[in-house]
Amino acid sequence: MVSLGFEFSYSALSNAAGIAGNLFAFVLFVSPLAVFRRIIRNKSTEQFSGLPYIYALINCLICMWYGLPLVSPGIILVATVNSIGVIFQLTYIMIFIIYAEGAKRSKMLGLLATVFGLFALIVIVSLTCLEPPMRQMFVGYLSVASLVCMFASPLFIINLVIRTKSVEFMPFYLSLSTFLMSLSFLSYGMLKHDVFIFVPNGIGSVLGAIQLLLYAYYSRIHGGDARQPLLG
Repeated sequence: MVSLGFEFSYSALSNAAGIAGNLFAFVLFVSPLAVFRRIIRNKSTEQFSGLPYIYALINCLICMWYGLPLVSPGIILVATVNSIGVIFQLTYIMIFIIYAEGAKRSKMLGLLATVFGLFALIVIVSLTCLEPPMRQMFVGYLSVASLVCMFASPLFIINLVIRTKSVEFMPFYLSLSTFLMSLSFLSYGMLKHDVFIFVPNGIGSVLGAIQLLLYAYYSRIHGGDARQPLLG
């Protein structure tokens, strides 16, 4: 009876961590809305780049595939959050393509086709060439590589903040949401004993904590006068 209660509490904790990660990830997914409202209003992509949404799409696709029962049973909350991410990134990319000019539109269409081609290849290889244990390892390593690349992107912002001694380019709530999402999935991965989840999210948690510390330090120096971020 005690063992059953412990297992229930353990499962409840892991589910709570996964659900929290889903909620914080949703904040990140909606963060570019202001950029795309501007694109729609001006009917132009201006100087914005569509590459971040391409990178985010392939990351979400790989991690969604990793979280599905065919690859990794028991971590469906990884699949749910990334399936939502796929919908958001595809929406952003389609809006970008609609309002982009000729060369930029062709480039984005080519990149989108490449992403789907690469994802299809990953699915085919993992289903036809690999049995379940090796399948999980194969997709797991790909998801770790993808997540580490995604979490490495804040290094540019961290460097910019230190160089300019300003948090103008680092929105507080975006940094906070990134940290909390990474921390939630770090906990989820540890509770599920899944190294492919907790290792990259551990890295994300450290980078998120650094961003928050830098925000606190440089905001204090400038008397809390943080201007609106210029980067969308």
